[in-house]
This record gives sequence, C-alpha cells and structure tokens, in this order.
Amino acid sequence: MPVQKIATSAIIIGAGPAGAGTSFFLSKSGIPHIVIDKDKFPRDKVCGDACSGKTVLVLNRANPAWMEEINSRRDIFLPSWGITFNAPNGKGINIPFTPQWSKEMKPAGFTVTRFVFDDFLFRKMESPYARIFEEAKIDNIKTSDTGVSIQVTCGSVEYEITAPMIVGADGDKSLVRKTLLNNNTSAKTYAVGLRAYYEGITWPNEDQFIELHFLEETLPGYFWIFPLPNGMANIGVGIPSDVVRSKKINLREQMLAAIKNNPAIAPRFANATLKGKIQGWGLPMAGEKEVLSGNNFMLTGDAAALIDPFSGEGIGNALYSGMLAAEAIQKCREQNDYSAATLKREYDDVLYKRLGNEFRISNTLQRLSRRKWLFNAVINKAHKSPALRDTISSMFADMDLRSQLRKPSFYFRILFNK
Repeated sequence: MPVQKIATSAIIIGAGPAGAGTSFFLSKSGIPHIVIDKDKFPRDKVCGDACSGKTVLVLNRANPAWMEEINSRRDIFLPSWGITFNAPNGKGINIPFTPQWSKEMKPAGFTVTRFVFDDFLFRKMESPYARIFEEAKIDNIKTSDTGVSIQVTCGSVEYEITAPMIVGADGDKSLVRKTLLNNNTSAKTYAVGLRAYYEGITWPNEDQFIELHFLEETLPGYFWIFPLPNGMANIGVGIPSDVVRSKKINLREQMLAAIKNNPAIAPRFANATLKGKIQGWGLPMAGEKEVLSGNNFMLTGDAAALIDPFSGEGIGNALYSGMLAAEAIQKCREQNDYSAATLKREYDDVLYKRLGNEFRISNTLQRLSRRKWLFNAVINKAHKSPALRDTISSMFADMDLRSQLRKPSFYFRILFNK
C-alpha cells in the first residue's frame, strides 16, 4: 500500500495535557495541525491527580464553559480549596488557596484521576483544525530546510506528515527531545514517585484539603494524600532520585511503612482498601533554565522538564506550556520564521519570564526542606499564628509576595518574631 502524504501547519506528538493545551490554542487561532499519540483514550497516566489554579486559568482561557462543566460534575471532579502542610514533627497547618475563602466561591483547583481528566481534554480537542491519530507509531523524524517530516504507522496505514513545526508533548522519554535536541540528556532534577489508590480512608475535617506530609524518612520529598470523588484518594510518595540512590531507599516499603506505622497517618487507613496496583514513574523537575526549542521544534510539559520541584505540579505547567507553544507558533507563522533564534525569543524566553521565578522559589523551598529543624520551626510558628497562615495563603496568589520565601530574612523574622 502506498504511503499517504499529508501536509499541515504543525505536528503535536502526545495528546496529554501539554499536547491538548497546544491543540486548544492552535484551534482558537485557526491553525491546522495534527496530534499523534501512541495510546488509545481513555488511558491511565501515573500522577498525583491534583490540578492547580494554573490548570483552571488555561482552561478558562481556552473555553470558560469547560470549567463550568468541571465545577458541575462533582461525581468525577472534586473541588480543591486548600492544602495541608505537615512537618516532620507531626504538626500541621491548613492553608486555603484563597484567604477568607468559602465553599460558595469557585474552587481554585480540583482533583480528578488522569484516566478521566486526560480523556476529558482529549475529547475537547475535537475541532475542524485538529486531526488526531490514536494508537500511532512514529517510525522516523527528520528535519530539513523547510521543516519537519515524520513517518507514522496507524493501524495498517503508513503516513508521511510534513509541517514547518513539531511540538514534543511526549513526556519525559520524549522522542522529539531525543531526536532533535542536541545534548538531549542535559541534567534534570529528577525525582521518583509512587502512586496508589485507596478507598475508605478518613479525613481530619470535611474540607478535605490536599495534604503534603514531610516525613523525616522522606525528606526532602514528601508523602501525599489527595482526596478524589466517591470516597477514593490518591496516595503517594515522591523523593529526589539522588536521595533515593544515596540512601538506598525502597519507595514502596517507605510508603507502606508510613501507612502502617506513622501515628498521624496510620489510624486513617485502619479501614482503607488498596485499589489496583502501586505504580511508579519518573518526575523531570524544573531546575536551571534549559533549552526548550530549536529549528522547527519546541518541547512542552514533561518533555521540557517543567514539573514544579517543590509541589510536584505537572498538569498545570504542561497545559500552560502548551498554550505558550501555540502562541509562539502563531507568531512564527506571521513572521514565516521557525528558526531557533525566533523560537527561543517567542517560546523559551516567554515561558521562563512567566514561570522562571516560580521555579526558582520552588527550588529554594525544596532545598530548605532538607533542613528538618527549619521546617519544624516554620510550621510551629504558623500553627500558632493566624496572621502567618494568612501570609502563606496569600503567597499562593501573589508571586511577588511568594518571592519572600527565597530570602533568609523571611525565616529570620518568623523564628525571632521580628
């Protein structure tokens, strides 16, 4: 059978949040494109399943009706109102995402399984401008002076697809990154995570904030408990890879030991049941500023190593990077220029201008979490001080205020009541 040839304006490899985000905004701009994924949707993706305000922002920009749909479907999307931080000494503080919040407000975020959410995003990609290939195998990626050419097998049909632009939204083992980015193994701050689903755990209060437990044995990582609809919860642990290697940590044993023995956690699992398997995955954390593009290509989401190094947030950053990638493609089309220099200016520089300070703050917090005594002291102070809890809450919405977390003077004032 002859190879079918298709020409389009952009090729997106991967139909997860990063690829979907790119597709949404290309369609809004009327730019034809093709999305290719190796799986068939719905499919599972190992993840913490928590979606932040950044996810809400991108979806509202794509189509406000989608967030209305999410907020109305509490059988599969659970609203998220805040976060609980628990220090190694067992003390905890509840921090609403918005000061003076109430449940009458629209939630700042939500939790949902990736099996459900990625399929939700996948269905929203349907557009006259988007052609989507599922269960497709990429046989080759080539670049030329005029753009990119890929060979794809989908079912029994072979395609040759050409475009001036390709977007790698294909995860931390990205084929686009491996093929097109020089020095594609550049250092990333990797972490390793485990995820399990449990049914029937108990909650300390009805608000069901998402929880991060900074246990002594997991520092500088953490154990998490994220509520899901229908009495389910996403339970997991994430620890930097270098710590796992140096301390020879068995993550599965670590997680199950916390569930069985930790005095703040174990009683809540007394009548809980594990559903399915405990699964692991790699987390490419954002570190130093990396190259995210080159001639005729960009990297988004996990392929670009954009997971927040402190909170572990990946979904919102993936969607956000996809939105910026689509905006960059539109500008490249206007200039008829897909060169590395133009893509750096229109994509890399824009992304790091928007997210770079957030990454720097999170890297600082990740390093500080290695100092158990400081973490305990800050949580102890916040536990006693409503004013300090309000300050920390405000930091979720105010990046300038959050930047104080990088300054030693902030902790000096807390510790010595200055």
